[in-house]
Amino acid sequence: MKVGIVGTGLLGNAVGLNLLKKGHSLTAYNRTRSKTSELQENGAIIVDSPKKVSENSDIVFTIVKNADAVRKVSFGDECIACGNHDGLIVCDMSTINPILSRQIANDYAKKQIPFMDTPVMGGPNVAITGELVMMVGGQKENFDKCKKLFDDIANKVFYLGHNGAAHSVKLAMNLQIAMLALAISEGITLAKGAKIEPEVFLQILNSTYFKTGMSEYKAYKMIKGDYVPTFTLSNLKKDLDTINEAAREFGVNLPMSARANEIFSDAEEKGFGQMDYTAILEYLQKIKSE
Repeated sequence: MKVGIVGTGLLGNAVGLNLLKKGHSLTAYNRTRSKTSELQENGAIIVDSPKKVSENSDIVFTIVKNADAVRKVSFGDECIACGNHDGLIVCDMSTINPILSRQIANDYAKKQIPFMDTPVMGGPNVAITGELVMMVGGQKENFDKCKKLFDDIANKVFYLGHNGAAHSVKLAMNLQIAMLALAISEGITLAKGAKIEPEVFLQILNSTYFKTGMSEYKAYKMIKGDYVPTFTLSNLKKDLDTINEAAREFGVNLPMSARANEIFSDAEEKGFGQMDYTAILEYLQKIKSE
């Protein structure tokens, strides 16, 4: 299948490499062209506009920073919609406000271009092997057309119904990431304050019902001060902004999400933004010493 990717950051690059390994033709665009070099070395066609991606693809994935970026590559100069042709389907793998996602879907519909929200759970380390978890919102007939491709990207695919549904669940999932990172960080901090080795705390935690993938894997990197990013703290802070924005629009109260947003915002301001999101532990240790 002829696939396009607009946005080849950590996730987009890994998704693209996986698709190339599985025999798909790939055309890619990124604003910073140097971030497409690994894809090009592995056989991808690199072009200089989103329009050229869509012209050369059956299905285009947008994997960009926010809703404004999705809208720009979709409808701006030399855009995806500018390269419309029969059979084109656009899928958004970004993390954006579901209300804005529905608006973007409606704008694509005016141009007779099917649009689905297809956010994923999992980082580059599982994207490169096709082991993501994908959530999909959009018309069922379009989902059915893309299902085989989705199965090459993710080992679990959930069809959730209307446009925006997948982005809603994605926000709820990323809220779990923020809360787990904070809980593990405060647990490690409390254990260290009590002169208990963090490894002991983690060993006991991981012997219980309350263990998570984060506590079994990333937490051991955290206590070693290893914060090589798979998902940056700034990106999680951006998602918390979106979570709280969506909560207000849905008329729901998320007090812990609001507080988490304040904490991650302060951590970003103090210089932790480009580290892995689990560096929230380092932030807690920094403010303790201030």
